[in-house]
Amino acid sequence: MVFIGMDHGTTGISFCIMSDEGDVADVFKIGREESKQGLVSASEELKKRVNLEDVKLMAITYAMGDGISQILPTDKVEDRGILSINGAGKVTGGGTSVFDELEELNLPSVMIPGLHKDSESLDELFRAAYSHQASPEKVSISYNALKETGWSNFIVADISSNSVDILIENGKIKGAIDACLGAMGVVHGPLDLEMIRDIDENGASANGCFSNAGAVKIAGIDGKVADMKNQLLDNYRQGDENAKLAIDTLIMTVAMEIAGLDVVCENDIEGIVLTGSIGSSTEPFDFKKEIDKYFKGKYDLKVISFDSGAIGAAQIAMDVFNGEKEILGIKVNI
Repeated sequence: MVFIGMDHGTTGISFCIMSDEGDVADVFKIGREESKQGLVSASEELKKRVNLEDVKLMAITYAMGDGISQILPTDKVEDRGILSINGAGKVTGGGTSVFDELEELNLPSVMIPGLHKDSESLDELFRAAYSHQASPEKVSISYNALKETGWSNFIVADISSNSVDILIENGKIKGAIDACLGAMGVVHGPLDLEMIRDIDENGASANGCFSNAGAVKIAGIDGKVADMKNQLLDNYRQGDENAKLAIDTLIMTVAMEIAGLDVVCENDIEGIVLTGSIGSSTEPFDFKKEIDKYFKGKYDLKVISFDSGAIGAAQIAMDVFNGEKEILGIKVNI
């Protein structure tokens, strides 16, 4: 008996295969571009690793997840659980092709919702302030963080192509700050005044600006998402001053955002969980060490796997199968 978790990430789609004892048997990733071009098949990769008849439940994350607010059976969800694919960063079509493949497998599965204004589980102030706060994989990342730490009051900082920070209070997600609202990621970031003027005066698209508003803007890098991140890190290794400034700025904005979430938590924060390809990195810089320069040892910092999105989704699948009715405050309706 196995469970599968799927993380619909920015640069690729990750899968975790988990035993019924909660042990991670395998984690693998499919690139978006490779999937779109038919160079790799999600269903074939799964069949190589697991007997599909042994899969008891799969938990799926997809795009913004703003069309649903509960964990629901996939066959009960319309339009893949999203309101629109527009304004969600760079679109390649790779995630859609993977979703279509999974549907054809006809495995028992549920979909995890994103965090947005219609999420009844969230604090009403966050819902009033922001139409969208986080995509579904941030829920699974937070669940993995809960399992790894045992904390009830903490902040999850997922730092990679974009940066999203999530506040968990009394074991439930209270709210989050999405990439277009606050801290920079490597690729995505908030729109500042210069970008707003560029949109109004020169016809630039808001989504295009969002997709180049992260650290790459400071480093002067453009291109495909995965390539931009690798180029930034290579430039950093080579001592490029703009790359160092970009990374240092990213870390500062994340520290600011975490501090802001701490302020609105009614309980004492037990710690900060760091994850994502940048948040969990130790080379060419130690993210944990660098961000703690701002915190000055105030928080207990815990680094978890950058595969936490897929792992957490598999953990959700296992617990939902075993009868859990609520995940981080989100209702399970199956």
